Amino acid sequence: MTLIHASTAERWHTFTICEQLGNAGSEFERAVSAKSSGKISRFDNALSRFLELMDLTASDPRWGEGRKREILRLREMSCGILCDTSAASAGLPAYQADFLRYGTRARPPA
Repeated sequence: MTLIHASTAERWHTFTICEQLGNAGSEFERAVSAKSSGKISRFDNALSRFLELMDLTASDPRWGEGRKREILRLREMSCGILCDTSAASAGLPAYQADFLRYGTRARPPA
């Protein structure tokens, strides 16, 4: 398997959990935007990048088994929302807000 974020994979485990989930959340947002615009190719690409970043986050040994389970559950629920395979799609605004919170926390104060 070729990593989309090959250069990121080397540095990924140096990021904080907020940085990791904030970056993954950016791809989540791109997928939501592409889907709502009917841009299937862009959606597929953003979804692939999102899944890869979530997998990289889950593989970070710093997070331990408990947090890894939570990260994988977030990945699963996010896929359900993005692919409309889950009743959880009504929760889209909450997921967007959560990912935004992680991204905001990862930013250094101005």
